[in-house]
Amino acid sequence: MNSAVPAASAEAAELARTFDLRHLDASFYANPYPIYDALRTHEPIKRMPDGSLFLTRYRDIQAVYRDAKVFSSDKTVEFGPKYGAGTPLHAHHTTSLVFNDAPRHTRVRKLIAGALTARAIAAMEPGLIALVDGLLDRAEARGQFDLIDDFASAIPVEVIGNLLDVPHDERGPLRDWSLAILGALEPSLNADQQARGNRAVTEFIDYLKGLVAARRARPGDPQHDVLTRLIDGETDGERLDEAELLHNCIFILNAGHETTTNLIGNGLVLLAAWPGERERLQREPALLESAIEECLRFESSNQLGNRIAVADALIGETPVPRGTPVTLCIGAANRDPAQFETPERFDIGREPNRHLAFGFGVHQCAGLSLARLEARIAIGRFVARFPAYRMSGEPERAARARFRGFVGAPVSIE
Repeated sequence: MNSAVPAASAEAAELARTFDLRHLDASFYANPYPIYDALRTHEPIKRMPDGSLFLTRYRDIQAVYRDAKVFSSDKTVEFGPKYGAGTPLHAHHTTSLVFNDAPRHTRVRKLIAGALTARAIAAMEPGLIALVDGLLDRAEARGQFDLIDDFASAIPVEVIGNLLDVPHDERGPLRDWSLAILGALEPSLNADQQARGNRAVTEFIDYLKGLVAARRARPGDPQHDVLTRLIDGETDGERLDEAELLHNCIFILNAGHETTTNLIGNGLVLLAAWPGERERLQREPALLESAIEECLRFESSNQLGNRIAVADALIGETPVPRGTPVTLCIGAANRDPAQFETPERFDIGREPNRHLAFGFGVHQCAGLSLARLEARIAIGRFVARFPAYRMSGEPERAARARFRGFVGAPVSIE
């Protein structure tokens, strides 16, 4: 499958006709947007060979997000064949917040959100500024460095580690565990990815059991320590059981890590690729917040979402039988010309900008305010400190369809 820009309507129609989410090539990972455009134009509700539906129009995706009763997030049945019932990956991805419906989803979300209030997030800002400035000091001393390994990935690991009060000398494995577990959410897995994902869940659970035992013995402040809040918190008289507690700790560490790393990395690479917009931001620093929103829209960190129809339904005029899996292509929705004027232009002053990068409805990302704060401080202070930074080599995209980011991005700040 070729991801080159379609030369004509017939070529675009062929791209749409032959698209299969389970069989992607390197050109798709480099630039999926021509494929998304072809699908949105010719087959916006695309039936995959496995019988699932792949949606690319903003209005269809938003409609599915709105109807959480018919379009379920529960993956207990769907993930059985993918991971094998009873495997560590199956246990994790069917217990964590994101792949559950009410009432389990509601209970866990309330506990997490209670520790991510506006006041709690504002209190994190001084420490976050100090962390970012320290990373920038080290970058300046080196002159050349990797934007992902040496900057973007270091920020959320510390922030989320602090939320759960993970000791600093025990944070080393967190990123590798996260990448292995989230990598197992890709549409197609090989045996090595499956094995690494299962091993990562097992090692993560073993580590967290010790962390939880220590916190039970010495509780933290539940207003700031999410782990203490999850251990002690109740919703409607119920506490999390041990599996819910451990797997949602993994979820918090993973969700807060990979997508924010991608947001910071994608944003800084975009600003280097669109120098006019970078200069505009330097002239008008008040545009920083809208610049972050445009980074979220233009290169959404999370490109795909999933639902399953639990009753017969319609998407637009298309019948959706009960039991049909539905993939929501957030990356396509966020470049839908029916919703966004000149969607292929990166415009840091775009208004309005009602993107779906954080989802929509009851499952909207619980940590979106924290992610925005991290991105504003990281990107804003980087651009102010190094106004003439440039890419010193070709950034390397991760070969992933769901999470869009870089594995490496060499930068020079001479």
